[in-house]
Amino acid sequence: MLGKTFLTNCIANEVLKIGKTVLYQTAPVMFDEINDAKFGRENARFDLYENILNVDLLIIDDLGTEKITDTKITELFTIINTRLLNQNHKITKTIISTNLNVDELFKTYTTRIGSRLAGNYRFIRFFGDDLRFKKGKKEL
Repeated sequence: MLGKTFLTNCIANEVLKIGKTVLYQTAPVMFDEINDAKFGRENARFDLYENILNVDLLIIDDLGTEKITDTKITELFTIINTRLLNQNHKITKTIISTNLNVDELFKTYTTRIGSRLAGNYRFIRFFGDDLRFKKGKKEL
């Protein structure tokens, strides 16, 4: 943990303060909820997919920690492409946090997704010691 989640939550709070909509979700939970809604499972959030595509700021946290399937890759492509191309007829922004490097993104999520991420997103690298490890070390 280098503070990526903390930083994205700070950004989300500032965006909410100016009246914009924000959806924060970890990648594993987001993909599970999309599948639940698509397959009509009990307690599914049927508005989730529309919200993912249309929210002013979508934050996908921990991309790469989910179990990778072809279905999830297809969903990720649709989400990224729809939001990048304004196919939702509005300007939307997306923040994605991951521990994967650019090469790993290409290998994990296909060239189609990797090229969209590399060509349309600003990569900000975090360096330093894992804060969870430091915190745990102090408590020992």
